Amino acid sequence: MQIVAVDIGGTHARFALARIGADGGAILGDPVTLQTKDFASFQTAWERFVEIQGGDLPDAAAIAVAGPVGGEVIRFTNNPWILRPGRIKEKLKVERFTLVNDFEAVAHAVAKAPPDQLEHLSGPDVPLPESGTISVIGPGTGLGVAHLWRDGQGAYRVQATEGGHIDFAPLDAIEDNLLARLRRQHRRVSVERVVSGPAIVDIYQSLAALEGRALAECDDRSLWERGVSGEDSLAAAAVDRFCLSLGSVSGDLALAHGASGVVIAGGLGYRIRETLLKSGFAERFCAKGRYESLMAAMPVKLIIHPQPGLYGVVMAYLREHAV
Repeated sequence: MQIVAVDIGGTHARFALARIGADGGAILGDPVTLQTKDFASFQTAWERFVEIQGGDLPDAAAIAVAGPVGGEVIRFTNNPWILRPGRIKEKLKVERFTLVNDFEAVAHAVAKAPPDQLEHLSGPDVPLPESGTISVIGPGTGLGVAHLWRDGQGAYRVQATEGGHIDFAPLDAIEDNLLARLRRQHRRVSVERVVSGPAIVDIYQSLAALEGRALAECDDRSLWERGVSGEDSLAAAAVDRFCLSLGSVSGDLALAHGASGVVIAGGLGYRIRETLLKSGFAERFCAKGRYESLMAAMPVKLIIHPQPGLYGVVMAYLREHAV
């Protein structure tokens, strides 16, 4: 059988057909990535995918959305679309569907990922524990957070969270300045304002102001390119500051979850993986006072599956519908 897999974030909506094998495994077809800003709604984006596929789609769908799942209306955290679960069957012409938070889907992917799709990032270079809690954290248009619990015998449970919206806690004078700048724009400053793709603009401008430089207009994509390549030293400093904050936030969430391992996910984490390895991420992850030794013993991985959201939402569908 086939199902349609959909992963909707703040910037992109990704679609793919997934073929379900007799063993309960799934093979993803080539993904189609659409820009959410180019479509008025999820339904019109879905209709574009139908056109790209050249005809009717399977009558089953697995949908991951960037925002809390529940209630009669789902509002996306970082794009203007809304979704009404009660009308999905009618609007999409499907008989069955699964609807989960996007990072709940990624946590399902982590649970099912083979060891060669989990690249070592920091801590001891050992496999993730087979029992206990794994924190799953992913910077993208926002900051996704989930965790999964494994019983040591192959069973697991996933919990979606909105951990990206906890308060940002600065650790030095540079971050104090960044917080002050962000507080002039937002009454409350969450970690997503600092640890996400678009946040690089505020980090860069905060560093520029610190040095008395003129605040030139800039976009996040060019800043990431210039910073990772090293062609712009101030952008490179902003990227390094981002990595420090990602380490701090990841460690905080691991402590809060009682985690025995951490997985960094999302396209941004994968694109800057070499920079993360050379940054202060690991040091900040462990900088938890009396718990430094506990944090230092915790393996931190990076999932390198090309489409963890799509793969994970299919795994969620299979669990719900017992295919």
